[in-house]
Amino acid sequence: MKFEDFKLNKALQNSLDDLAISNATLIQERVFPIVMSGRDVCGIAQTGTGKTFAYLLPCMQMWKFDKEKNPQILVLVPTRELVTQVIDAIESLATYLSITAVGVYGGVNINTQKLALGKGADILVATPGRLYDLLLDGAFKTKHIKKLVIDEMDEMLHLGFRTQIKNILDLLPEKRQNLLFSATITDDVTAIINEYFVSPEMVEAAPTGTPLKSIEQQGYCVPNYNTKMNLLHLVLASDNTMTKVLVFAATKKIADDLYIELLPGYGEKLGLIHSNKEQNHRFNTVSNFKNGTTSILIATDIVARGIDVSEVTHVINFDIPDVPENYMHRIGRTGRANKNGIAITLFSEFELEKVKAIEEMMNLKLPLNELPAELIFSTELIDDELPKVKMKNVLVKAPNKELAGPAFHEKSAKNKKTNVIVRKKDRMMAKYGKPKTRGQKPKRK
Repeated sequence: MKFEDFKLNKALQNSLDDLAISNATLIQERVFPIVMSGRDVCGIAQTGTGKTFAYLLPCMQMWKFDKEKNPQILVLVPTRELVTQVIDAIESLATYLSITAVGVYGGVNINTQKLALGKGADILVATPGRLYDLLLDGAFKTKHIKKLVIDEMDEMLHLGFRTQIKNILDLLPEKRQNLLFSATITDDVTAIINEYFVSPEMVEAAPTGTPLKSIEQQGYCVPNYNTKMNLLHLVLASDNTMTKVLVFAATKKIADDLYIELLPGYGEKLGLIHSNKEQNHRFNTVSNFKNGTTSILIATDIVARGIDVSEVTHVINFDIPDVPENYMHRIGRTGRANKNGIAITLFSEFELEKVKAIEEMMNLKLPLNELPAELIFSTELIDDELPKVKMKNVLVKAPNKELAGPAFHEKSAKNKKTNVIVRKKDRMMAKYGKPKTRGQKPKRK
């Protein structure tokens, strides 16, 4: 379906034409008419399916100019990277509209954000923690909010924002339209929907576990971590089409190790981002990756959903995530905006169980490639790969308390203390065998 069939206003249609976007994705096609009808919506779709435009287009289509400075549309997202991503999307659609959008998130000065809100905002994009702080400070009024969008709901609950979200929902006006988007619908997500939504329309388009047709998946099975590191060097060096590569690591330590390992060969073309990096570094690194200054970006799962770069040619999973759904979020960084992408997964024999869990979720066998002939195999194992020594757990039977004796004993005779008064005469008699006296005192003359 084409966007021109949506009968968008001229300003939005012109913005889409400037972006050279004409065809709608499945989630956009299904969500648009429901939002326009005014009903609550619960959209189930994974990363990379166009969820951001799916809720922004109808919300901005229904937006009406108001002299009021307080926001009409509130968008909640889990990470600061997603805040900037949504703000960028709004600005790209609002080229011919007088819509003002403000993004707020933690880790920066809250007073600066208060000043920005004081100047007025039609759309407010926020992370739950910082938004709740601003609400408590009275930085803006919620009574004008007509539409609430909660994006990546499952991830927000996973990050521990349940209390803040419920508190925020309690402070919003009851008469509003609710739009919720989540890759998975857990029991916690369902509980919030049942409590705060009014008969929402469920829309499902490529839920987590459904591989996108635009992504070609490949896998390599290697014996251990160090051999996997050697294979990563070969994979990056052997394919000239890898113009923008996203490398995922399970932990911050592994991400740091990968950066140190690859830095001599790639220098400024290599970037690193994880939650320990300060905010400015994270923004600058993603910006350099978008504009092509950096061609290889190493990242952890915590920021996977906040990296929206449509030209990512390859995603490389250096290891297998513990949660199968995170695999889908990783590979969903490529094959976006009607472009094809390749997802390459490197896994060792120690990760086979995790691979099986992903295959069961996708209902698809991960295609395997033969290992390159020039690959150097390492016999050195890291600590996590060394065999674990299991100590025999010997259980000692506790004694029967009923058969046990008393917890005290009689003291010896010499240690017994009794209040017996012994005369000095008797003590002398016991010591010398006869009474001891000082003798008669001489009479004074």
